[in-house]
Amino acid sequence: MNDHPPPSNPEANAEASAEAGAADADIADTRPVLLVVDDSPEILSQLYELLKDRHRVKVATTGDRALRIAAQTPRPDLILLDVLMPNMDGYEICRWLKADAATRDIPVLFLTSRSDVADESHGLALGAEDYISKPISPPILLARVRTHLRLKAAADLLRERAAQLEAEIARQSGHAPASS
Repeated sequence: MNDHPPPSNPEANAEASAEAGAADADIADTRPVLLVVDDSPEILSQLYELLKDRHRVKVATTGDRALRIAAQTPRPDLILLDVLMPNMDGYEICRWLKADAATRDIPVLFLTSRSDVADESHGLALGAEDYISKPISPPILLARVRTHLRLKAAADLLRERAAQLEAEIARQSGHAPASS
């Protein structure tokens, strides 16, 4: 997927990114897909520049748009989510993501200026995997993204292997037709 820097209108970039994601499904770009959700064009641009070389980056400036992009194929491998957003805040977005079977296993990392322990506890209780305070330290963000992508890949592999084992057990016990 050929990523392009966010234009001055991040909403347009989210649309273009989502459309490009669907069009690029046939292209063998194996880089992880990240969804960055923030209402600040400056922060979106900064994060895009930091992440674009190692990842396919999609952006959203609203909760509704973030949920739509998260539900598209390919699904994000990781979501970087601001807490303080108009209309639907990051906590609400996280609630929706974790309630949906299609998106619940996508790691969510909150990126926010809220650094109170109660805020962190609340975000983690909602199912987020990490809580990173702004201003962002690029080396720390890149390390945490890398770590959470590795953890997700391992969890995905375990889920896939478990499903294969269940199917094999069902086949051997006669509960499912043998596949050839």
